[in-house]
Amino acid sequence: MRFTATADTDIGISKNTNQDSLLIKHASSNCGEVLLAVVCDGMGGLAKGEVASAAVIRRFARWFAQELPLELDNLDMRVIGAKWSLLLKELNVDLLEYSEKHQGIRMGTTFSGILFVGNRYVIAHVGDSRIYQITSTMTQLTTDQTFVAREVSRGTLTAEQAKTDKRRNMLLQCVGASQSVEPQVICGEAKSGVYLLCSDGFRHEITEGEMYEALYAAQLHSKETMHAQARELIERCKARGEKDNISVLLIKAE
Repeated sequence: MRFTATADTDIGISKNTNQDSLLIKHASSNCGEVLLAVVCDGMGGLAKGEVASAAVIRRFARWFAQELPLELDNLDMRVIGAKWSLLLKELNVDLLEYSEKHQGIRMGTTFSGILFVGNRYVIAHVGDSRIYQITSTMTQLTTDQTFVAREVSRGTLTAEQAKTDKRRNMLLQCVGASQSVEPQVICGEAKSGVYLLCSDGFRHEITEGEMYEALYAAQLHSKETMHAQARELIERCKARGEKDNISVLLIKAE
């Protein structure tokens, strides 16, 4: 697989700070191209969401530079998923301890990350940022760890009700503000198409149909086109009144 990746973020129409943080790392290996992509959405209701999201991004950038094995042909992606899960649990403890030392400060962040090694990938996920796969259809790979998503799965809310429920931003867990975290880990085979990582601010005011129409692979001829399509969707979110920070990361796999 060959990968082209771009990232775009916007403070939005009402906030003073952008608490989202993004990461792209791209390298070559004996198994072909390797790409790491992460979206972290710092918790807007907490005092230092941007500190939490940036701290997690820094740690995963260091992991990529120092801890990713050099020989990848026999790499078990499940082992990487387990290491990421442990790392997120350690970061959760570190951020909780920081908050205890600095009384009155609470911080937390979502985490949605994917590592491609050739034609394989592993995902780790905490919170309500999302990772989608766009081929001939659009598939949400991650599961929202939110109150409303849980109630939809239980049948006590419909998907339509969840979109406008006042509890839609209530997370069941996030890194740094939960007593414990249990990341969702997914391993899979990469397909030609587009992978979309986004914070929740990107998806509240636009539909998955609009995302698909703008972002399917045949539309994205170059990095410039990828940026342009992402910016157009971000501006559409803002025009429709989205108040949150808005971040989107695109990966074209071919």
